[in-house]
Amino acid sequence: MSNLVVLGFDDETTAFEMRAELAKMQKDYLIEMEDVVVVTKDDSDKVKLHQAMNLTASGAVGGSFWGLLIGTLFLNPLAGAAIGAGAGALSGKLADLGINDKFMKDLGETLKPGTSALFVLVRKSTPDKVLEGIKSFKGTVIQTSLTKDKEDELRKVLEA
Repeated sequence: MSNLVVLGFDDETTAFEMRAELAKMQKDYLIEMEDVVVVTKDDSDKVKLHQAMNLTASGAVGGSFWGLLIGTLFLNPLAGAAIGAGAGALSGKLADLGINDKFMKDLGETLKPGTSALFVLVRKSTPDKVLEGIKSFKGTVIQTSLTKDKEDELRKVLEA
């Protein structure tokens, strides 16, 4: 079972820095994330989602490959690649994997202008090492699906 953690920051850059740190920890097998998204609210009150992976682009690449392969079988590889890229891009744009985009935008509307939030969907982790790695980041726990004890421990680390 995965846990959702939403952290708030007083600027627009700290969430990106923490996401980069969590990505390093994932490479070291300290945390396994299903999804990680930075949500910013600029000074004109516009909410923007910064996905770690662009599903439209990755869908287009995958679609191009399969379209090229199928097109080669039917002696028209360029048309197959073009059709496959279009279909892949469309399916990537329509896919909503991980954390629900509407939920993130709705929560992002509650942020103050010039601030950010980090949404992390954690599959599994080594909590003591992850907490040690993020203790230099100062933020606020907005929402989690963690147990009360784990949430309190996270609050102590981030709000200290």
